[in-house]
Amino acid sequence: MKMKKLLASLMLMVLVLAVMPSVLAVSVGTGIDIDITPEEFPPHIWMCDNRVVIEDCVEAGRITDCNDPLAERFNNYAFEGEQIKWTVLVMDKNKIEEIQEVVGTIGEEQGEGNDIEVECSRSNSHQAIHPSCNARLGEEKLVTFDPETMAYYDCIFTVETSDSMDGEYFITVEVIGTDGLSATMDENEFWYLNPTIALTIDGDVEFDDVRPGSVAYSDTILVGNDADEGSGVMLDMFISGTDFYDPSSSGAKCPTTNHLKLSQDARSQASLGAGTTARAAINTNDCNADHTNGAIGTTGLSSVDNNDHLCYFATSGAYSTLVGDGRADVEGYVPIVYSDEFTRDFYNDAEVILNAGAGYSPGNVLAPGAEQAVTFKLALPEPCVGDFSDGDIFFWGEAI
Repeated sequence: MKMKKLLASLMLMVLVLAVMPSVLAVSVGTGIDIDITPEEFPPHIWMCDNRVVIEDCVEAGRITDCNDPLAERFNNYAFEGEQIKWTVLVMDKNKIEEIQEVVGTIGEEQGEGNDIEVECSRSNSHQAIHPSCNARLGEEKLVTFDPETMAYYDCIFTVETSDSMDGEYFITVEVIGTDGLSATMDENEFWYLNPTIALTIDGDVEFDDVRPGSVAYSDTILVGNDADEGSGVMLDMFISGTDFYDPSSSGAKCPTTNHLKLSQDARSQASLGAGTTARAAINTNDCNADHTNGAIGTTGLSSVDNNDHLCYFATSGAYSTLVGDGRADVEGYVPIVYSDEFTRDFYNDAEVILNAGAGYSPGNVLAPGAEQAVTFKLALPEPCVGDFSDGDIFFWGEAI
């Protein structure tokens, strides 16, 4: 019985072997792992053609007004509210979505990682690479705009108050990727923000024991630009004043009432109107030594109240009020406008030194540390009695 079972088992094994396929002529293979890692491409950024500095809306300049391009500014200083605008092109070959943010930065050292001051806005108005971007990857010049890897951004950096921005800084635009890689545009800018503006006045203006009906001259004073050293702030210089009064109850009179007039009332009435570069027609020589037409004269004065009783002469380098200033008398002395605050009318009629032609007068613009020399001429009417010490002469410096 056992023998039969053994034979049966052997027959089954032979049968199984008979139906199994042969593997002697069949190919075999195996797999290997492939690891493909794209480069973590660092973002790139290029400044393009739209870079402009914008005037604030606090006080208009001689030529520019609110939100105008600040064409008057030719040194690297800026004040609260003024703006710098850029258009930049950024690229990330991984994909444009890898760009986390594009920002305007400020810091004491140029380059990446400075304080972020403003987020830039993505712009969809450009669909080509502008030649001014000069977009390159090494030797390769990029000529075709790819919206999958490229985008334009508009950046507007506004100067804040001196509490947070005061002194010298590098300012630029930085692109930051989601992987932490970043880059700045090559053009880091260097600015002196919110510099202190100040004037120095060296000397006093005193007229002691002046005989009524005569002309007297003061000592020369120096008026200087005392802006922060290194700021480069250029000041356009102006002068104005008020009438003078006797502060005590002394029965003053000069020549008709108890005050001494600074100048003729018409001196404060010039207006820029529509043409901001046009000069006002204030060319009558009312400080003239010939005292006809109510001028102050040098050989005696009438008792006319409404005269130009106080005039000045100024020099700065090769320039003075003697040459090219239509307001001056034959000695080069100029009347003073009425005002105790700065107004835009000053650009027409209150410059300390005014030369023929529109725009800035070279001798009237002071660099830091520079000075103008100013001498005053007083024509004291007759009769005149009192101590006229209550009044002011103002010097103004307007940063350009």
